[in-house]
Amino acid sequence: MTPTRIRPKSDGMIKIAAALLSLLLMCSLANAQDRPPLPALLDGFAGRDDLTPLKTVIVSRSGVVVAERGYRGNRPSDSTNIKSASKSIVSALVGIAIDKGLLEGPDQKIAQLLAAELPASPDPRLQEITIGHLLSMQAGLGRLSGPNYGRWVASRNWVRFALAQPFDDVPGGQMLYSTASTHLLSAILTKVSGRSTLALAREWLGPVNGFRINAWDRDPQGIYLGGNQMAMSARSLLAFGEVYRNGGKTADGKQVVSAQWVAQSWQPRTNSRFSGDIYSYGWFQREIAGETVHFAWGYGGQMLYIVPALELTVVMTSQESGPSARTGYRDALHLLLGDIIDTVKAAPRLGE
Repeated sequence: MTPTRIRPKSDGMIKIAAALLSLLLMCSLANAQDRPPLPALLDGFAGRDDLTPLKTVIVSRSGVVVAERGYRGNRPSDSTNIKSASKSIVSALVGIAIDKGLLEGPDQKIAQLLAAELPASPDPRLQEITIGHLLSMQAGLGRLSGPNYGRWVASRNWVRFALAQPFDDVPGGQMLYSTASTHLLSAILTKVSGRSTLALAREWLGPVNGFRINAWDRDPQGIYLGGNQMAMSARSLLAFGEVYRNGGKTADGKQVVSAQWVAQSWQPRTNSRFSGDIYSYGWFQREIAGETVHFAWGYGGQMLYIVPALELTVVMTSQESGPSARTGYRDALHLLLGDIIDTVKAAPRLGE
C-alpha cells in the first residue's frame, strides 16, 4: 500500500505570508503615490485658516532647495525679524570665539569678564555662572523674557539690570529661559574682541554664501541684542542652518564653525518647563515624525529645523505679531514639519 503524501502545512503558510507581503507593498506604494510631492504639499498650506500667519517655507535636502513658497505676498528673499531664532546664531559666535582663543570654553566664569557691570554688593552666586550656563539658560538668574522683558529693555543698562536680578535657582540648575542670558553673551563677545557682535557675525559667518544680517537692535550702550530683534531673510536663515547640518562647513567646504562645537551645541543639557523639549546651547530638540529634530525657535513662528538623518533643513517664517506658542501655532508648525518629513521618507527625492 502506497502511503498517502501529506503536503507540509508550511507551504500554505508561506503562500499566505507572501500574499500579505505583496499587499503591504501595494499599500505602501499607494500611500507614496497618494502623498503629494513637496511643492504641492507647500502649495496646500496656503489655504489653511490655521496657518494665516505663515509667511514662507523653504525645504532643503542634501544642500539643495527642493521647494520654497511665500504666502500672502511674502517672499523667501524678504527680510523678517527672526526673534529668538537668533539665539542659535549667538551660540555659533560663542563657539567661534572659543576656537579663536578669545574665550576659554563653556566652563569659563563670566564674573571677571563683566566685572565692571556687577552690582555694588553682588550675590556670591554670580561668581559661579559660566558661559555654558548662559548658553543653556541655566544661569539661575530671574527670567527677563515674557512678562519681564518690557521692564528689562526699558532699563538704562541692560547688562547691569540682568546681573542684578535675584536668583530663582542655583547656576547649573533648571532651565530659566531668558533673553538676558544671550544678551550677556553678546556683551562678553564685545568685551573680549573689542568689536561689535554684528561686526563679528559679518566677518566670521561672512563666508557662508547667502547669509546676511539686515538689521539688529542695540541696547543703550550700543551692544547688539543677543537673542532677539535680528532681521534677515528666510534664505539667510536657511544658509546658517545648512552650516550646522553640514558639520560646521559651508557648501564649498570651508569650516566656519567647528564640528566639535556643533556636536556640543546639540548635546542635551536641560528641558523646557513649558514644552518639555530638550535644550542645549541655543538649540531645542524634539522627535517629530519619528526623527530627531534640532531647531531654533523665534516668537510668532520663526523656525529653523534641522533633521540630520534625512539631510533636511527647513525654514518657516511667520508674522512677528502672530500667535504665540500658547495658542498652539508653534505646534501646528511642528505638524507641518512632520508632513514634510513623511513626504521625504515616502519618496526621498520627490520635488528635486
